[in-house]
This record gives sequence, structure tokens and C-alpha cells, in this order.
Amino acid sequence: MNKDLTSSQVARKNVLNNPYALSQLETHLELGGLQFEGETVFTKLQAAEILAVDERTVDRYLTNHSDELQESGYRVLRGKALKNIKLAYVNDTNVVDISSKTPSLGVFNFRAILNLAMLVTESDRARAIRSRMLDVVIDVIAEKAGGHTKYINQRDQDYLPAAYIEDSYRKQFTDALRDCLSMGHFKYAVYTDKIYKAVFCENAAEYKKVLRLATKDKTRETMYAEVLKAIASFEHGLAVQMRKESERLGRMLRPSELDAMLAEAENNPFLKPAIEDARVRMASRDLGFRDALHDKLEHYIQSVPEGDFDRFLGEKSRALEEQLADAESLEVLKRLKDR
Repeated sequence: MNKDLTSSQVARKNVLNNPYALSQLETHLELGGLQFEGETVFTKLQAAEILAVDERTVDRYLTNHSDELQESGYRVLRGKALKNIKLAYVNDTNVVDISSKTPSLGVFNFRAILNLAMLVTESDRARAIRSRMLDVVIDVIAEKAGGHTKYINQRDQDYLPAAYIEDSYRKQFTDALRDCLSMGHFKYAVYTDKIYKAVFCENAAEYKKVLRLATKDKTRETMYAEVLKAIASFEHGLAVQMRKESERLGRMLRPSELDAMLAEAENNPFLKPAIEDARVRMASRDLGFRDALHDKLEHYIQSVPEGDFDRFLGEKSRALEEQLADAESLEVLKRLKDR
């Protein structure tokens, strides 16, 4: 996966969709600009000066990346908006590069000027801004996550219920393996790996290597709620199917028979949306939050949406210790237990 900001739109969006990093960047970069309609904006000439390029270079990037820059906040002022910015900045004492006769004016907001800085390749100034961006993004995520990102998944308010439910289905599955599969004790590790591979294409050892986990670290404690739910769906379905088939045959199942069930489950159209969602969430969030690349899930990588930054870094996200100390969270777990 290419993580170069100049050539990866996913990498650029992972910066631009992070409101906490943007706030810090606006403070630390001190790019100047004009205050207009409640935000900081930059004219084309100001953008060129900030990035140490000429205006023709800015025009070229506006042409070649028009959709992306407009999505980030670049816009052309006309009519009332143009009149208002002229009233604010065009007079005898406040000289800016806005002609009183211009029929339109293109302006970058702060998000769009950062986007432009991530695109421009022929500028040392742009390169320095990109380097500063990445430093701030890393610092902000680490700070919001309490100093490390290994368990950033646990800051999601959906994590505890998902982990509790998955643990319940895990017990049903291991009991079914014990009672219904003719295989040595190593069957638990073997079929845990096979379920992991069915859901996110990696076994436990591969997953730990990607996330740089220690041997003693428990893999499921680092997984996102959506991944745990997909695993629980597999475990529950296989547990029920194993018991029914073992009872029908009047004997324990052979590994080849369970393998056939697992392959059928992996291609089940009812499970496919949950599996696809789990792969996208794991691949995208681990790259965006943990700087961890799942090679086998590379084609599932998307930019991390702004809502996920709030979900894992915002006011509603809390460390697991805080959630466990919360009476409302404990009440949810109690209801799940009493089902």
C-alpha cells in the first residue's frame, strides 16, 4: 500500500478527515490567510507563496485534481460572497491580491490548502509541510489514544458488548469442537486460525506480526467490534451446524467434514456482507490508526471516515477502564448475560 501523501488519496484523506489533527495543524503551521465566513481562506497567490511555487503551478493542480480539491473546500466566490470578501479586504489601507473588478475569486480553506500541499511535488516548502503534518497526526492519535494504539479498538463504545457476545459464542464453538470433532487437542488452535483466515485472511501468528503484538498479547482484545461480530457469526453458525450433523450421523465429525462446513460458511451470501465489512474496517483503521498494513487485505483499504476519528479519539470514546467503571455500561453487559 502506497502511503506517500503525494500519490495516495487514501493517505491524504486520512489526514484531512482527522479533525483533531487539523485543529493542531492550523495552530502549529501558522500559514496566515484571510478570515472569511467563519474560517481561514487563502487566495491562489497566497497558496503559491505558502508553497513557494508560481500561480501557474497552482492552476495546474487545480485542473488535474479539481474534484479532490473542491471536496476538501476549494471554491470559487461569486455574487454576494465575492462582494463580501471585497468589502472586507479591498480598500486603500488593506492591500491583498483581490482586484475590485474581478468577476470571481477562487479560495482555498485550510483543509484545501493542506490538500494542495500534499499534492505539490516540486516544492521543498510543500515537502516540509507534509513532514510536519505526519508528525502532528502521529502525535495527536497517540495522545488521544492514551500514549499507544494497540488497544485503540477498545475506546469504541461498541467494543465491550461485541467482546462479551463474541466470548459467549466462542464458548459454544469450543464446546462443539470438544463434543463433535474427532481430532486432538490442537483442534482448537487449528480451527481458530481457519476462522480468522475466513474472516480476515490471516491466521493468529500473521495477525500478531502485522500489529507487532507480543506473544502474550491476546489477539481478540485488539480487534474492532465489527470484526468480533463477524467471528461470532462464524462460531455460532458452525457450532449449531456441527451438533446437528454429528447427531444426524450418530458419531463425531471428521476434520474434512468440518472443513466443508467452514468453506460453505465463508461463501454464505448471508455472512458475506459482515465479512466484507470486517475486512474493510480492519484494513482501513489499522493503516490509519496503527500504521499497520495487512498485505492480504490491501485491496479493502479505504480512507478512515471522519466519524471514526470521533468514535475512537473523540469525547465519546473512552479507555476500557473508564467504560468498566461506568454503571450504564455494566448494565448493558448484565442484560446481555441474562439473555
